[in-house]
Amino acid sequence: KIHDFHNLQINQFYLSHKCVHCSSASGHFVFFIIYATRSLIIQIHQFILQEDLNKKMLDGLLEFVKKSAASFWCRDDDWMSRMRASEIPTAALVLGVNMPDHTITFESMTELLHDSLTPFVASVQAKECTAMKQLMQKVLQRLMGTNVMVDEDECHLCMSVCVCHLQKSPVKSPRKRLSSSQSEFLQSPPVVVIFRDLEAFSPQVLQDFILVCSQYVHQLPLVFIFGIATSPSTIQRMLPHSVSSLLCIELFQSLSCTQHLATIIDKLFLTSKFHFKFSAKVLQVLVGIFLYHDFSVCNFIKGLQLSLLEHFHSQPLSVLCCHKQEALVHAQQLNDRDGCVMKSQTSLLHHPQGVCQKLLKSLHKYHKNFYPALRCLHVLTSILPKYPLGKQIRELYVLCLEKKVWETQEYDSAMQLIRMLAKDELVTCLQKCVEILTFCKSKKLKKVGEGSAENRPVPPSEGNTLEVDHHALLLHPFCVPAKYTLYASTIKCINHLHHPYSSFNYSFQTLLEMKECRRTRRKTPYEILRNAVVDYIDNLVKTHLYPPESQPLYEVWYYSSSGTVRRHLNATPRTSIQTALSHPYCYLQNEALKNDSGIISSAAPDICIIYKLHLECGRLINLYDWLEAYATVATAAEGKDPSAIEGGKVDELKHARFIRAVSELEFLGFVKSTKQKTDHVARLTWGGC
Repeated sequence: KIHDFHNLQINQFYLSHKCVHCSSASGHFVFFIIYATRSLIIQIHQFILQEDLNKKMLDGLLEFVKKSAASFWCRDDDWMSRMRASEIPTAALVLGVNMPDHTITFESMTELLHDSLTPFVASVQAKECTAMKQLMQKVLQRLMGTNVMVDEDECHLCMSVCVCHLQKSPVKSPRKRLSSSQSEFLQSPPVVVIFRDLEAFSPQVLQDFILVCSQYVHQLPLVFIFGIATSPSTIQRMLPHSVSSLLCIELFQSLSCTQHLATIIDKLFLTSKFHFKFSAKVLQVLVGIFLYHDFSVCNFIKGLQLSLLEHFHSQPLSVLCCHKQEALVHAQQLNDRDGCVMKSQTSLLHHPQGVCQKLLKSLHKYHKNFYPALRCLHVLTSILPKYPLGKQIRELYVLCLEKKVWETQEYDSAMQLIRMLAKDELVTCLQKCVEILTFCKSKKLKKVGEGSAENRPVPPSEGNTLEVDHHALLLHPFCVPAKYTLYASTIKCINHLHHPYSSFNYSFQTLLEMKECRRTRRKTPYEILRNAVVDYIDNLVKTHLYPPESQPLYEVWYYSSSGTVRRHLNATPRTSIQTALSHPYCYLQNEALKNDSGIISSAAPDICIIYKLHLECGRLINLYDWLEAYATVATAAEGKDPSAIEGGKVDELKHARFIRAVSELEFLGFVKSTKQKTDHVARLTWGGC
């Protein structure tokens, strides 16, 4: 499921035929092994994360199916139990609009039910069940494991046969070992029918199927699972009350796709373990496609894999994009040609040759310090009003990739707001920072976190002066006394302000005195400590959050060709169609089609000739004139003299080719028939690519 050997063969062919920077077979093999390893790690991470994020929902769903099957066999005599016995247990699974991701969820669900509970699971999609006959046929085939022919009038008969078959068929033991409480299901496993995309089903087909199944609810422990992309109200919209009352519905909600994306970015990008990285523009392109097109995490992962493939194809130094020890070994094996390639890298212009290993160690060290500092900054800024540095950590990450974040106006605003945080908020944030630094890979930052956690100072009493080691307190704050004595001058100003006989001028003078008091008053111990903490965080940011472009050999890890990613993933059909019709050489790669822009090639396909001729016309195109112009070009392609056409007549073959090309152009939306003139068509598009 994770490792597809056929895809790896295709990728190997791509690398071995197009990696122009490899000069030997061993070089091809090394590039491919590193690329395949990275790609496999991405797929494994995606699979594990998908399982972890859906675990709570799938466990709840499994428990729901168990309870439904148990209630089928252990029926009580009370009124509520009798009412429930006449209803089909239904799980409404709200998964969100990220339809491409639903496949993995339903595959995991089906596998979990097969392994843990029942062999009778039928999963159906709307595209294969457009009528009641097809839906019943698919369900029975997947429940019985044999081909079944169903007629429209024999649905009840086929369902009865299915009931007898399921009741008499031997039940295979699940692959997972069951407990004693679960083993009872082996004798009477539930029958689960999964509707993957409920909104796409025909309401009438769904109603008929539920009505048929409701008549066998006393003979089979039926359970329905509805996969819903929008909202649970879809069930009420598709099913009338007479049908929905036959269902006992329980709602299950999956995590939102944005939470899933945040987890993917956190586990794959914001860590020094995974060495392949995106530049700011590439990450913005992929996140933009995710947010404004499909909300699909699977497609985001495909974009990541495409970028990985392009990085290894286009970057000669990508062979060093691996673990530290492996990269140092590969650096020793670089030949003279690789040395010339290294000299051409922008990040190595000011560095002497022969320091590759030293620079690689520095690059690994940079990333070990970068991500803990990034997380600490996000913890402090994510609670600020209006989120000056972004609400999500990916927004702050993109900002740090683009520029020196401390030189931005947003950073200055964030620091000012942090200097005004209350004690409780600051304590909570700094405790999280201590946890981040304690478990980070950087030895330098880890010592700071561990020292802050171990060296906890004793809170001073209210009468004592505050004499503490700031470095021990920076990342582990303590309780500061809440009561402070106001200055006598401040009290005096306030008393004057509230004097009943004070005049306006005197009040204004008093306000000025109060302002002066605020300026000159001594800072409280908490304010001193808070400023020291903010200064330390500011120094941490300025030390470790330099953009990657400032590091030598950053090209080894970072892929920056956003245009390539956008061209492959963010399709523009109209531009592609116009390019294909105007310049067919771009797609056909036929040398005979190579010509200057604006010239109509007689060797081009008919639709290309027709398209270029229609560009020379106005709003209405005369079909006869269009046909004559096409016949002239087509005759020239045959090596004949276009002026030799007898009486202006066009032979039937060219006439048929012209009609077919015009029909194709009309299908693509470039022209349409018009009622103004019967022998004319109207042009619909204007302008080139």
